[in-house]
Amino acid sequence: MNMRKILVLLIGFMAFAIQSMAQDKVVTGKVTDDNGAPLSGVTIKIKGGKSLGATKTDGTYSIKAPANTILQFSSVGSTTSEMQVPANGILDMSLKSATGENLNEVVVIGYGTAKKKDLTGSVVAISSKDFVKGALTTPEQLIAGKVAGVSITPNGGAPGSGSVIRIRGGASLNASNDPLIVIDGVPIDNGGIAGSPNALGMINPNDIETFTILKDASAAAIYGSRASNGVIIVTTKKGKSGKARYNFSSMTSLYTPARKIDVLTADQHRAFVTGLNNPAYTSLLGTANTDWQDQIYQSALGSDNNFSVSGTTKGKMPYRVSVGFLDQNGILKTGNLRRVTAAINLSPKFLKNNLSVDLNLRGTVSQSRFANEGAIGAAVNFDPTKPIRANSGRFGGYWEWLDPASTTGLKSLAPLNPVGLLNQLDNRSHVERSIGNIQFDYKVPFIPGLRANVNLGYDVSKGSGTTIINDSAAMSYRRFKDANNVMHGGTNTRYRSDKANILLESYLSYNKETGIGNIDFRVGYSYQSFTQKNYFYADRTFNGTVVNAPNFNFDEPTNRLIGIFGRLEYKYKNFAVNASMRRDGSSRFSPDSRWGDFWAVNGSWRIKEEGFLKNVDFINDLKIRGGYGVTGQQDGIGNFDWQPFYGLSSNQSQYQFGNTFLNLFSPFAYYPNRRWEETGMTSIALDFAIAKNRISGTIEYYNRDTRYLLQAASQPAGSNFSNIIVANIGNMKNEGLEFTLNTQLVKKKDFTFDLGFNATYNKNTITNLTLNPDPNFKGALVGGISGGTGNTIQINSVGYARSAFYTFKQIYDKSGKPIDGLFEDRNRDGIINSDDLSQYKQPDPIVVLGISGNIGFKKWSAGFVMRGNFDNYVYNNNFSNTGVVRNIVNPIGYLNNGNAEVLNSGMSGNGANYFLSDYWIQNASFLRMDNINIGFNAGDVFKNNTSLRLGVNVQNAFIITKYRGLDPEVFGGIDNTLYTRPRVFVLSVNLDF
Repeated sequence: MNMRKILVLLIGFMAFAIQSMAQDKVVTGKVTDDNGAPLSGVTIKIKGGKSLGATKTDGTYSIKAPANTILQFSSVGSTTSEMQVPANGILDMSLKSATGENLNEVVVIGYGTAKKKDLTGSVVAISSKDFVKGALTTPEQLIAGKVAGVSITPNGGAPGSGSVIRIRGGASLNASNDPLIVIDGVPIDNGGIAGSPNALGMINPNDIETFTILKDASAAAIYGSRASNGVIIVTTKKGKSGKARYNFSSMTSLYTPARKIDVLTADQHRAFVTGLNNPAYTSLLGTANTDWQDQIYQSALGSDNNFSVSGTTKGKMPYRVSVGFLDQNGILKTGNLRRVTAAINLSPKFLKNNLSVDLNLRGTVSQSRFANEGAIGAAVNFDPTKPIRANSGRFGGYWEWLDPASTTGLKSLAPLNPVGLLNQLDNRSHVERSIGNIQFDYKVPFIPGLRANVNLGYDVSKGSGTTIINDSAAMSYRRFKDANNVMHGGTNTRYRSDKANILLESYLSYNKETGIGNIDFRVGYSYQSFTQKNYFYADRTFNGTVVNAPNFNFDEPTNRLIGIFGRLEYKYKNFAVNASMRRDGSSRFSPDSRWGDFWAVNGSWRIKEEGFLKNVDFINDLKIRGGYGVTGQQDGIGNFDWQPFYGLSSNQSQYQFGNTFLNLFSPFAYYPNRRWEETGMTSIALDFAIAKNRISGTIEYYNRDTRYLLQAASQPAGSNFSNIIVANIGNMKNEGLEFTLNTQLVKKKDFTFDLGFNATYNKNTITNLTLNPDPNFKGALVGGISGGTGNTIQINSVGYARSAFYTFKQIYDKSGKPIDGLFEDRNRDGIINSDDLSQYKQPDPIVVLGISGNIGFKKWSAGFVMRGNFDNYVYNNNFSNTGVVRNIVNPIGYLNNGNAEVLNSGMSGNGANYFLSDYWIQNASFLRMDNINIGFNAGDVFKNNTSLRLGVNVQNAFIITKYRGLDPEVFGGIDNTLYTRPRVFVLSVNLDF
């Protein structure tokens, strides 16, 4: 054989070999953990190359890979394994649980990321796999009960009503106690928008990937001026490498009233009134049997449908696109929320992958019809012996209390027909909101470790609506007399507001590994502008007659924040130190006090890596961390009241021109010396993990001291200023202990059981309330209640918790029943007056619990979430208003219904003092089963690489409490006709393909 033939054969063999190596091979298999349980979401990639896909929920996968290449399998919580593509194309893998490997998980923090093991502050990350499941319309509900120190209290049962979020109890009295919320790098405006029941309700929970909560000052200080109440960083779902993957999810929900207020039945009501032996009232009784709460509430349906597609275009640009549609009816009739959401994420890389671009755009359009919640109080009070309808053409044909001598024909102060209140109000809104940003991150190639980041973002919204009440409705009947002495009724008014939040941030970061440790340094600049445009429209009757005309069309207040920040992180062996600094300026303060300095220093020591513990297999992690920091507060104060200004007077101070009443401008009080409210926090914690990470947790102590409290200060008589200014007066502290425990109780091939528990002890105390010590100052009265005129039930006093109840001590008879009108004369002066009031209990819970569990058995899964508040009290304003004799037989000459409490208390309701009795303060501790869910993974039912999951869910399943009112979970501690939270039954379908 000559050389030419040998060369031809050799070239042909090499070409065949190259072709064989380049040809893709189909590889299939299953990935399990070290106990044989399937692992979903395991990333499969070519070692040093591109991603090829991921495992499905049952652990199986099917990919195409070049023959003889090395495949790499990786998953959070497991070690990374490698294996060459086998000749037969079948490759099953078992990934071992990472003993401490989960500490390498990356967590989003302020202006960057960090590994869990390197965290020095109080930072908790909750990912989508741990979210609360069910028909959740607002994002914060995803983490309710999941994080120690984070309290999420639902506002009520209205569609999209949202929740009140408090981190470690809140830091202020009159300024905002809401945490700063950052969505994909954009700090959003927490304030509401006209026509939207909740600011966060405009964000689709299905688009969220993780929540990161920065709880202490050492973690949050880099956000400076808006971080006193903690920071919640929301990261939305992004595109993933590989082919396009589609997801469709659908939930159908049934909302039912969980509880009703316990009022007298029609027969009880007739018996009670008859038993008073007063013919004037007995003659007012009717013959009907109407349960007014049944008439206003309903079982309502809701649906939530979401579709998304994610992948990579031509292997270069990851993307994710999603749309969602929510339609939720309220259990209070006529209420409805419809919301359409859309989101786009693009994450391309350029310049040899040195330039990363992250584009996030999301938009929401919601349409609401707001039910008249005044019907709830009316349903509790309205006489159950009266029918719904009357033989009358007035008032829409609804039965009402009449007085022929009045201008309207209605009995003054009598409650209105609850059904009429609902059906004759048409309040509809249209709200649009868009949040977006584009972030550029550039790795400077000629200076290793140097990065430049620029973030441009916005948060804009527009809300508008109309309120229409027909001219026959009792609630607005014959309310205006025109110049021709013609009476007009009803309402046809508009409302609108626009908001814009513009953001520009940039920073430089430098990371360097040296012989004496790792240094990470960053310095940056932040600019944020907030503009709100409030429109003013004429007050018109139903037929368009102008009652009051506005003086101008709109006002457009604006405030700006400018910040310069820096952070230095130093890690040496098992030690880490973090120092941050931020200098913020706000246009809400005068030039002399405009700037505030906020800083933090914290550190950690990973004891596990020391020689005496490194080889102790039972202990997987042990770390001590602690720090101190100062954060600021300026939300909740006026934009301009640091300087002299004129404002529009109230409707009580109008000037009459003929039949037209105009609001005039008058001087408003101002406070030029106002400065930043500051909160200093000390935090010390122990993080641990044992038994192959199957038991892990944290014990953390914190002490938070707020100084220069921003609180309301009334003007002295004769100052000609009617408004209340917010000044820097006083100090308050929160002290607490948090405990978190996560356990994997069972981990077998076909059965797993995880249980999580968190508990928080928090005690807040006001330490100062005056500029100078004043032993005679009892405190600032707060907590207005319904009943009487100008009554309050709470007080802020030095040495007590904020908003402590301020009551008379009720005297009881031998049987334990309250003696009507008899209270303890505390100062023994023979007179019962304000000097006999004293602080009694508090509305904020001292202990908050969260318990969650997840069970997996083959293709089945189940879980639950429980929440509990303890040692919190509520003023039952429903009882004090309706559970007395005077309410049922009103002296004006009509009958009300009453709370069944009237049968127990026997209180007459005469005089003003009874409203302030501590009898109405009730223990509101509770344990609520928030969520129970069961799921079934049907797998690839269509045999085309799909995954089908089915689920059922019950929300607000039951509650254990001694509280005798409607619901013990009342934010602020005053229970007054709360919109009952529904019990929700959910059926869900989720399809990946």
